Amino acid sequence: MRVIVVGAGIIGLSTAWYLRRLGAEVTIIDPAPARGASHAAAGMLAPAAEVVWGQTPLYPLMQASAEMYPGFAAEVASAAGADLGFTDAGTLVCAGDRADLQALRELREAQSQSGFATELITGSAARRIEPSLAPSVAGAVHIPGDRSIDPRRVSAALRSALTADEVSLVRQRVTQLLKDVDATVGVRLADGRRVEADQVIICAGDAVTEIVGAPALPIRKVWGDVLRLRAPAEVTPLLTRTIRGLVNGRPVYLVPRPDGEIVLGASSREDGLSGTPAGAIHRLLNDGQRLVPGILDAEITDITTRARPGSPDDLPMIGRIDSGCVVSTGYFRHGILLCPLGGRIGAELALGASSDWPPDGALESVSPFRFTTEDTTTNLAARSIS
Repeated sequence: MRVIVVGAGIIGLSTAWYLRRLGAEVTIIDPAPARGASHAAAGMLAPAAEVVWGQTPLYPLMQASAEMYPGFAAEVASAAGADLGFTDAGTLVCAGDRADLQALRELREAQSQSGFATELITGSAARRIEPSLAPSVAGAVHIPGDRSIDPRRVSAALRSALTADEVSLVRQRVTQLLKDVDATVGVRLADGRRVEADQVIICAGDAVTEIVGAPALPIRKVWGDVLRLRAPAEVTPLLTRTIRGLVNGRPVYLVPRPDGEIVLGASSREDGLSGTPAGAIHRLLNDGQRLVPGILDAEITDITTRARPGSPDDLPMIGRIDSGCVVSTGYFRHGILLCPLGGRIGAELALGASSDWPPDGALESVSPFRFTTEDTTTNLAARSIS
């Protein structure tokens, strides 16, 4: 079966990976492969640390995808002959002061209710685990075994492996879905060319709203700003595990890479500003140094601002929109963690693969039509891999 994947971010690439595992002939179309939200992402694979109130349907998806990750990462790394920066050193979620510590207690309660094993420890215990933490850290939630990965390396490895596996990449923008009556039969490119296929999977993030003929999905752009730092050689490694935290109620994270790089982020804006605000960078550095003062001695090697595609409930939208087209978007800040799960669901939906997977209720919770009354289309998506 010939399949077009629109979008070469982490979701499009992982979808293409699973399509090839299922024997499909795949063409990926993207004018700037792996340069969108995936390029900015920190790569935390930490379902427990991502728990927030009111997103219960998301938790089993994150847990299922986290369980898939070791096998997925090992296969991709082997196929590409690459190091993906995959680690399982764990996470400390730190409180900047006593007020933030109360919020952490409430977070741990939500984590426990969702079935995640975590431990609330004192600030001094946290500093014994990570000596670079500030003396003012009032406490932390310890999540041993949490993993992280370098999304830029994953994207590069997937592209390399897919190219070696005869997957073609077209560096063009898709402007329109081609239809035969009500069925999608291909795409039109910005240069006017038509590319036909048996199935089309739209993994284009928020750009799905710019494709004529695509469904009118309620996707919003959530901008994030990320810094990459490199500590002086004499203090490397500054950190050995992911540090997440609350500082005056604001989230911040620091993710160390095996090569000594530290990714600093957590800004979240819906102001439509595609550039990098000076205020956002100031807040990230200020909040980061409140938890790990040593970052102020580090060199800033990269500043990246990208938009993440968010849905109204912050769950992805994955499902069939007609007999020739599947959509897979709306992953918000969870695209890296959910890429094995989302990639496999999208591939199996497109090919009609029959299995007892994914987890119970997953398709209903990610239906792209859950915000509408289009029950017929939703049911079609649910039936397509049942």
